[in-house]
Amino acid sequence: MKTTFLGHELQSPIIVGSSPASFGADAMIRCHEAGAGAVVCKTINRNAAENPDLHMVVAGRETLMNCEKWTDFPMERWLDDEMPRAVAAGVTCIASVGHGIEDSRLCVERLEEIGVMAIELVSYTDDTVLPMLEDTKRRVDIPVIVKLSPNSADLMGHARRCVDAGADALTACDSIGPAMRIDIETGKPFMGGADGCGWLTGAAIFPFTVARIAALRQALPEVPIIGLGGITAWQDGIEFVQAGADAMGLASAAILHGPGFITRMNARVDAWCAEHDVTDLAQIRGRVLEHLPVVQEDGYEMCFDFGKCRHCNACVTACAYAARSFDEGGFAQVDEALCRHCGLCVSVCSFGALNLSKGQVI
Repeated sequence: MKTTFLGHELQSPIIVGSSPASFGADAMIRCHEAGAGAVVCKTINRNAAENPDLHMVVAGRETLMNCEKWTDFPMERWLDDEMPRAVAAGVTCIASVGHGIEDSRLCVERLEEIGVMAIELVSYTDDTVLPMLEDTKRRVDIPVIVKLSPNSADLMGHARRCVDAGADALTACDSIGPAMRIDIETGKPFMGGADGCGWLTGAAIFPFTVARIAALRQALPEVPIIGLGGITAWQDGIEFVQAGADAMGLASAAILHGPGFITRMNARVDAWCAEHDVTDLAQIRGRVLEHLPVVQEDGYEMCFDFGKCRHCNACVTACAYAARSFDEGGFAQVDEALCRHCGLCVSVCSFGALNLSKGQVI
């Protein structure tokens, strides 16, 4: 599904975030050919990054941890080779630049001349990002996006100050951390940085990102948002939009599964939209806000579909109150005296055999 973002028509709502999946022109072109609407390059800095060995590791299911810095190409290579090649190949490019005004002032005008769609500034405190933003807005006419950090002690205040200073859009959000994983056989951290810590991306941070997107959409209803942080399935992209995102940003999934993930996700999103008569994502953008604050209903009725049940016993096992069981005929039973109406049993049912007849918030 084509979409419009910051005045540009994109071939899809998927935007590949700054990551190893967009480390240079070749990687950006692969993402574009796979169907990405736009691609954000690795963050351009005055100096090429020197990363430790083991600066990216698996930290859980569909979850990564990294302690890498910015691009490992010097700025001149991006300006003279990588970005011109990506633009020439038809990639809708967003140039990530950070982490201070000393970096941005050296390249944003050149990047605009090369033909990038927008600049994404990366720097997480007011005293660094606001000077970058104000200076960049004076230098270029293309849109300027600010990438937010979920680790901010004042995320909403920071976002408002960036918008007041001229940010045309926000990316929500970057990785969460610091985080650590330990090899229990050696006692050593898996991560190669000096403190053994890294920054978490992928499935583990998805619910945090959804909450931040919804909060930003409530507070800043007119500001375009790239939702970024945790997409590992096509349904996650729909969820981001329903939280309030204008575009579906992804990075870890493209790293773990390659650009083919983008193609598959686009196909499934398009199919879902067709099934639900969605011809424009604006129809469902911020849909969750219609249901906030959540109105609690008194009680609910549990429904059981025998035909869908596989009797895997997941609902029984997951009930800490021992309220669930099956009778001799294989029909689900609930002991109302023990049941706390927590709803976990519905969530763990993978086959749709359990559902609620009212108050369906799970």
